[in-house]
Amino acid sequence: MLELMPAPGVYGEGDINPFLDAELIDHGAQPAVLYATDRAPAQMDDSRYTYYTNKRGHVLRLGVAHVNVGHDESITWDEARRISLLKNRSDNYPLQVASVEEFGPLAQTVRPFDEEIEKSEAPGERFVAEVERRLARSRSQDVYIYVHGYKVDFENSALVSSELWHFLGYQGVFIAYSWPTTAKTLAYFSDLENTTASARKLRQLIVYLSQNTSVERIHVIGYSAGTRLVARTIADLALLAYGLDEQELRQNVRLGHVILTGSDVDRATLGGYLLDGAAELPDSLTLYLSSTDKALGMSRLAFGRSRVGQVDDISEVGPATRDYFENTPALRMIDVSDAEGSTTGNGHAYFRASPWVSSDILTTLLYDLPPEARGLQRSAKLPVWTFPDDYVARIRSALRSVNPELFPD
Repeated sequence: MLELMPAPGVYGEGDINPFLDAELIDHGAQPAVLYATDRAPAQMDDSRYTYYTNKRGHVLRLGVAHVNVGHDESITWDEARRISLLKNRSDNYPLQVASVEEFGPLAQTVRPFDEEIEKSEAPGERFVAEVERRLARSRSQDVYIYVHGYKVDFENSALVSSELWHFLGYQGVFIAYSWPTTAKTLAYFSDLENTTASARKLRQLIVYLSQNTSVERIHVIGYSAGTRLVARTIADLALLAYGLDEQELRQNVRLGHVILTGSDVDRATLGGYLLDGAAELPDSLTLYLSSTDKALGMSRLAFGRSRVGQVDDISEVGPATRDYFENTPALRMIDVSDAEGSTTGNGHAYFRASPWVSSDILTTLLYDLPPEARGLQRSAKLPVWTFPDDYVARIRSALRSVNPELFPD
């Protein structure tokens, strides 16, 4: 179970209604998000896990998860959606996975030595058909993939994906990517090895969707340790795409915006990925940074190296470094330290906890606005973007310009 995140600040006091297309999900129905997971399925007699375990499943299993958004049965689903947009809600909105329907393993991920797993094209074809059905109902023709952090179960990725999709107004197609993690702090290091093993599956999913659907772009949002998986995937895709022309890229890799938040990647590792073209393949690669992220402080202590998601130990950069960032506009670094709600809890999950950061992410995904058009400001000392005090007014003004239909006046 998960409590619905605060409404993004861009929606004000609920005066903006992102649910313009009432039929994006069936009238009165609860949302259902697609998922892809390389976790091992739970057995019928498993008392710990309902759907998938914390063990590696080796193949990528596809399906759909039905999510209940808790609300008083006396009010309608439309009314519940309106209340969810309020800045100060009087009630909590628990999210929980009601049921899961697995389609089966993606054939391309079944290895030669997976002798007990049937290799069939049917699961992938059914997944593609569902993607196409959802695209046909949506103004956005994009796919959004969320990759969770460590210490969570299978259900977490479906729940977070559901709430992000909710605040996108159910536009496009949202896919929850769930890699094997254990809901224990002491499993941190063993879980990190799984990111490398899972990166290949995420890469295969992105290529499969690019080659077999009409999707325009595939956006990826990675969180915490999940950014290791995402970063490795993008770097591998950049190497595979080396030398391809624009038409070949369009056919095989339709990457849109890649967003890393609370990133637990070693800086030098990401630097190598950038040199291999990780920032050249997607429309943009955005790194959200914080000086108050206590979780990354512990990670730095454990590894003895700074993490990508940290900004507090950077005081200045040399001319060559600044020149690199100024000539790599697709690489965007955003300091959330002054964003409202960014220090909630241990300051790590700000992409959900901060109404400013969630507004920035969702506006990027839906409207392709660069940082300056979203109301962010350039730092005078570092090649990073920051949140000004009047950020909400700025981003609401930007949204009014690109989609005045949202404003009922």
